[in-house]
Parts: sequence; C-alpha cells; structure tokens
Amino acid sequence: MFSRLAFWLWRCVPNQETNELTMGSLFDGIGGFPLAAVRNGIRPVWASEIEAFPIEVTKLRFPNMVHAGDITKLNGAELPPVNIICGGSPCQDLSVAGARAGLAGARSGLFMEQVRLTKEMRNADELRGRAAIDIRPRFMVWENVPGAFSSGTPKGEDFRCVLEEIVRIKISGISIPRPYPWPWQPAGRIVLGADFSLAWRCLDAELCEASHN
Repeated sequence: MFSRLAFWLWRCVPNQETNELTMGSLFDGIGGFPLAAVRNGIRPVWASEIEAFPIEVTKLRFPNMVHAGDITKLNGAELPPVNIICGGSPCQDLSVAGARAGLAGARSGLFMEQVRLTKEMRNADELRGRAAIDIRPRFMVWENVPGAFSSGTPKGEDFRCVLEEIVRIKISGISIPRPYPWPWQPAGRIVLGADFSLAWRCLDAELCEASHN
C-alpha cells in the first residue's frame, strides 16, 4: 500500500528555556523525520534504530544527533526530554500485503513501545516539576500504512486500539469506540478539553515526492 497514514496530537510549544523545538525519532530508518525536522527549524536530539546501514547514514547526515539504540531497551525517563516524539513503527503486520497479524504481530506491535516511552518521558517531566503544557513531549507523531484502518478483529479494531492507547497517554482509562457500522475514515480527529487533540489523515505518497501514487 503506497499511501501513508499520519498522526499528530496535542498542541506543540517550544522549549521554554531556549524557544527551540526539539525532536526524538523512533524507528528512525535513514532519518526521514530528522530531515523533515531540520527543514522546519526543529532540532533532532536523538534517534532509535537497530539496523547498521541506516545508522551510518544518519550519523553522516545528522552528526549531532545521538543514537540511543533498540527501542525495546530504552527508558523514556532516561532519554533527553524533547518536545516531539516521532515514530513509524514497522508496518508489515498491518499492511494488506502482509499476513495481517496486526498489533498482535511482533513487528507492528512495537507501536506499544512508542506509547510506553512517551508515557515514561512525560511522567519523568512531571516529577521534575513541570505541569500542564510544559510537560514533554507535548507532541507525538505516528506514521504507518492505510492497512491500519482495516486490521484487527473485528475489522478496524487495531486502529481503534491505536487511538485509544494514544489518548490514554494523556487521560488514563478512557475508551474509544469504533465507528460502527461504518469503516474508519481517511481523516478524523478527537478533541478532549482545551489542551488535548488528536488528528489523523491518510496522505498520498506521491504528494511527498515518492515515485508512486
């Protein structure tokens, strides 16, 4: 599936001490998120990747970015806090081209590691005395394939779980319903109060300078 699913949530505010936005990149690959960051005045602070070749690429292209290693071995409370955490967890188990193990799969299930790490970092920032909009990360991005909309049993359950887990970073115990009897739409949002919002949109890869639709 060539289109990509993009996610974002919360309102993003700069580092209060430096007026600078900072970012951490999970499942970093060859540095797509850091490249987008520097093109928009955001400083990539650290990245998590396990494959040797992509790491060498990003070491060359982003020499000041720290490589933190395997996401499953990281503790968000111990990483340098950042305003934004980005991640495109492995798509193979969600894609319509795969076996469709969904979030229960060993690869696409790593999305839960992004949620865990984000919670750990925010909890640590609260313990440092930060509150409300100053807690980091204030912004999270998840990127994946449109197959996420139809993955799971019943159909679309995995996307419901993704929404629910992200919302629970901010408000524990909340439940997100499925849009029964309709499928998930390619764009949507969830707004909870004055300081939390979540939105998703399915983008045509061709619009992102890819060579396919």
